[in-house]
Amino acid sequence: MIDRQRLSSSAFRISRLLMLGIVLGSPVSAISQEPAAAPGTTALPDSPQPKQQNPPNLAKDTTTKFVGYMSDKSFFFPDIADSPGPLSPGHKFKLFINQSISPPYLLAAAVSAGYSQARDVPSAYGQGWDAYGGRYGATMARAASGSFFGTFLFASAFRHDPRFFPQSHPSLWGSVKYSAQQIVVSRNDAGSESLNTSGLLGALAAEGLANAYLPVSEQTFGKTMERYGTDTAWKFAANMFRNYWPTIFHKFQLNRLDIIPAPQPADNPPAPRPN
Repeated sequence: MIDRQRLSSSAFRISRLLMLGIVLGSPVSAISQEPAAAPGTTALPDSPQPKQQNPPNLAKDTTTKFVGYMSDKSFFFPDIADSPGPLSPGHKFKLFINQSISPPYLLAAAVSAGYSQARDVPSAYGQGWDAYGGRYGATMARAASGSFFGTFLFASAFRHDPRFFPQSHPSLWGSVKYSAQQIVVSRNDAGSESLNTSGLLGALAAEGLANAYLPVSEQTFGKTMERYGTDTAWKFAANMFRNYWPTIFHKFQLNRLDIIPAPQPADNPPAPRPN
């Protein structure tokens, strides 16, 4: 019982320290943030305007012909692209911060911890609220470290764009294929397709690091790869939501709240805001 309590409280403390470091490590606010823009470009307008010239940074051979941009960043999904230009390493770090404390990460960790609690997995945590806190803290730590490696560190090293570019008019089957494709294919900073090395290695590095604070029963190669597979499934589900997120707001006319505009095709992006 003592070992279980120590294990639970240790994982929970690690998560709290990690989240505290994330919040204190950057002045960016998770709720309000200026849209990231490429060097030499101006910010996007509040409302999209048609019939504008193609941006020079957006390649024609990208993942899909139509890409929905949002002129305002999404608080719920901060990694949905709102500009076609590349991100600097500093903007990728800010994206990692916002992503780590976004509602999907918090909700997914709560659901995952509850499911593990019901199955008593890992059994070393035991039962009770302390055990749930340990499971929740470990899940949040894994998610935050995965975002750090995949969204910031490896994305900066390999010059990948870690954002998600939603389709303008997604269909169910098309969205399934697109969401699965984005797990292994991403854009680089030049705007062309490339292997999603940062995303694939980021989750793997996070699960390798998790072996430092998870129970001994979870530190085997098989358990590590099992968690990696679970991370991939969660990422696919999140891609499905991201792909429909701008369309949902437009469908229910929530864009009237000036939260996000209607998706725009890649060959017809919003016009620059006048100086």
